[in-house]
Amino acid sequence: MLETADDGRTWLLTGPTSGYAVHLTGRGELLHLHWGPSITLADAKALAARPLPDARPFESPLDGHEEYPVEGGPRFVRPALSVRTAGRRGTEWTFGGYRTEDGELRLLFHDSGLDITLHYRMRGDVVERWVTLANRGPEAVEVLRADSATWTLPDREGWRLSQLHGRWAAESRLARTGLAHGEQVIGSRRGHTGHQHLPWVALDTDATEEHGEVYGCALGWSGSWRIAVARLPDARVQITGGAGHDDSGLLRLQDGETYVTPVLAGLWSGSGHGGASRAWHAYQRQYVVPDAARDRPVLFNSWEATGFDISEEQQGALARRAAAIGVELFVVDDGWFGARTGDRAGLGDWWPNPDRFPGGLKPLADQVHGLGMGFGIWVEPEMVNPDSDLYRAHPDWVQHQPGRTRTEFRNQLVLNLAREDVREHLWERLDALLSSAPIDYVKWDFNRSFTDPGWPGEPYPQRLWTDHVRALYALLDRLRAAHPGVAFESCSGGGGRIDLGVLSRTDQVWTSDNTDPLDRLAIQHGFSQVHPARVMAAWVTDSPNVQLNGRASTLRFRFVSAMAGVLGVGGDLTRWTEEELAEARDWIALYKEIRPVVQHGDLYRLRAPRGGLSAVQYVLGDDTVVLALLQAQHHGEPVPALRLRGLDPAASYVCGDSGGSGEVHRGAVLLHHGLRTGLRGDFDATVVRLRRV
Repeated sequence: MLETADDGRTWLLTGPTSGYAVHLTGRGELLHLHWGPSITLADAKALAARPLPDARPFESPLDGHEEYPVEGGPRFVRPALSVRTAGRRGTEWTFGGYRTEDGELRLLFHDSGLDITLHYRMRGDVVERWVTLANRGPEAVEVLRADSATWTLPDREGWRLSQLHGRWAAESRLARTGLAHGEQVIGSRRGHTGHQHLPWVALDTDATEEHGEVYGCALGWSGSWRIAVARLPDARVQITGGAGHDDSGLLRLQDGETYVTPVLAGLWSGSGHGGASRAWHAYQRQYVVPDAARDRPVLFNSWEATGFDISEEQQGALARRAAAIGVELFVVDDGWFGARTGDRAGLGDWWPNPDRFPGGLKPLADQVHGLGMGFGIWVEPEMVNPDSDLYRAHPDWVQHQPGRTRTEFRNQLVLNLAREDVREHLWERLDALLSSAPIDYVKWDFNRSFTDPGWPGEPYPQRLWTDHVRALYALLDRLRAAHPGVAFESCSGGGGRIDLGVLSRTDQVWTSDNTDPLDRLAIQHGFSQVHPARVMAAWVTDSPNVQLNGRASTLRFRFVSAMAGVLGVGGDLTRWTEEELAEARDWIALYKEIRPVVQHGDLYRLRAPRGGLSAVQYVLGDDTVVLALLQAQHHGEPVPALRLRGLDPAASYVCGDSGGSGEVHRGAVLLHHGLRTGLRGDFDATVVRLRRV
């Protein structure tokens, strides 16, 4: 709900449990009033009537109170907007009115020829904010920095910062630390979201998993980005973030041109970190992820089984084994195209290798469909090998600096999607590919960061950083519109491109190249802080894990770990024993039964993965699913009971776990005394199903 005060200077957005309010003073200063539990418009007006604190020597009375601080004037905080026009830097804006439409608030400001619009929209308890810059001329405007929003937190003591950090094969690990004075900045200067940080932060003072206030922000941008959390000299805290990793120049707006920032979404929860996560998940399932109400299928991916050494006959044999254990989607990974017999050649030549697939992909796709499965392929359209037909024909199509060595990672260069001819070529090739065979799924990879982001001949080459991402979005949008039956997965060497922007155009994401079931528990625990199980792809692969650490684990442990999201299988099924295949068939059948609850239910983190027992719970209507995993039982100590969440204390619940006990439990007992899992030893795991009766 959006309300405006009678004087047209105070605005209040209200969600199911929270509210957000801003106010324009008589001097034209846009001040932040409130972000937190729901308040009334009368409350917001009372806050607007309160004077700002007296200014102290060497400090600005506006710092820590402005809704969107710009560069220039009596301000010392990090500016959200920094522009330069004809040698003049900074902004001195005036208010130009406001508009409301379909629950969206637009606050309009002007500075010479530049129009600045601040956008607000409440979706559930999530506030979406973004900014539009429009140059009305006549001079060009150089946009050095244009953040999507600045978020102001209330006066509190003892703020604690949560973030998700990592690296390749160790993404999304949760860290919580006290917030020091000054700024803490996270981000990516790599051209994509990055493995090192997810674009999300949360702040609290004393929140637990299920109790206390939590403030969070998440950015919808799949390129370089930055979020700065500042504890100001008066102890107030502000969060500023958006596209771009520095202030060296984002783009140049000519007369008549417009730039729209990505959305930086904010969420307040009064129900702890778990409540914040569930609100983020609900928001993404309802407003962000396409077709999120549809269950994601169980897939098999051929990569870890075959690597580059593939053929139509071999893939067909794997497909028959995959279908026999209940797989619903068969995916051919790298190696099906061009001269791609290794990672040194063929990337960019998106047509089937004639020696491996003499009839193209259609015969294999038809065979897979005949087995009752969907058919998918792997692509990496934004990259090219120097040893490829595409690069030999168009060496100028890659990002590069004139007179400098073209850096190669993984024997790859990055195509400049900001160029119209590159965009059109990729559209033509991918559209033809998806039209050539009944393809149901595309795994879209991005396996190296920007290193030479040059654009020879472009007068303002910095725009490559933003235009590449917007071209990616436009290409995905165009392909989805032309091929509505095709699902897309975002991958970037695992979890290197996961954010609200790419999630609005893909059906799921590859969480990490690390498929070790124990390592995955920490990765999935961090991922769940902001993103839902519905988009989190997780595979069961071979043991020992030869890809990373050589760790051996039970098939039971591997399956239960991967069932926490969108289940997949990536092992070499031709080497699995009949006993293993039979066990896998049973686990997949069980997953299909619990899938609606896991992929669409409310998630409760019962115990974090810290070495012993860990568990997650999902609740959807009358159904509850608990995934419990025991890494090790130390010193013969009894395994603790799991206190469940989200149940009706007055109801009874019948147990239909993997043992099929049929035992009846009281909700109050499960909530306060817990559920015994029966786990023991090392690498044990179980799935518990409960239904309210």
